[in-house]
Amino acid sequence: MIVEASEPVTLIGGAAWQRAALDDALALAPRVVAADGGADAALAAGLKPEAVIGDMDSLSPEARASLPRQVIHEIPEQDSTDFDKCLRNIAAPLVLGVGFSGAWLDHQLAACNTLVRRPARRCVLLGREELLFLAPPTLRLPLPEGTPLSLFPMGAVEGVSDGLRWPIGGLNFAPDGQVGTSNRATGDVDLAVTAPKMLVILPRDMLRQTVRALLEAAAHWPEDG
Repeated sequence: MIVEASEPVTLIGGAAWQRAALDDALALAPRVVAADGGADAALAAGLKPEAVIGDMDSLSPEARASLPRQVIHEIPEQDSTDFDKCLRNIAAPLVLGVGFSGAWLDHQLAACNTLVRRPARRCVLLGREELLFLAPPTLRLPLPEGTPLSLFPMGAVEGVSDGLRWPIGGLNFAPDGQVGTSNRATGDVDLAVTAPKMLVILPRDMLRQTVRALLEAAAHWPEDG
């Protein structure tokens, strides 16, 4: 394991991000790790990552020269993304990822794939307007009434809910079948799902509530999903 932390960690990627999203993450997770070229973005923001993890194909020579050699952890294999390389090498109660939902849809989909492939690594990805994360086995989200909440399956999964305008009990979700977009909270939401396949999407201003809920969720998916 490259990074071991007892508190949440902010992970910075190389895709475009808003300073507000980074500030939101740092307020809750001040320890900083960068994914490959995300180190350039971190340095430009005045941050010194404690580790840079990836295949280093996008880390600039200037960034490499400005960082201590022991901070750079090169993983040259090309069978996984830099986000995957990072997530599997960070042991922390929660990772807040910024810079992984840029202009290219394939990069966003690959990040979602990693969330499902690494279900034991709790991670929230912050976008321009939204956040998303893999639902743990059970979760209680303290949400204001009317909060938009979408559920998107990355595989076959079922679940039950309380506190959603349209409950999910009895539905069979699948990426090529039933999905759960554009739902809304009627208050606090209780959610339970049968497999580590369901992505939860919320407005980014629900980050504090989301972080608290994920840190308090006792049930975890096993390492192998």
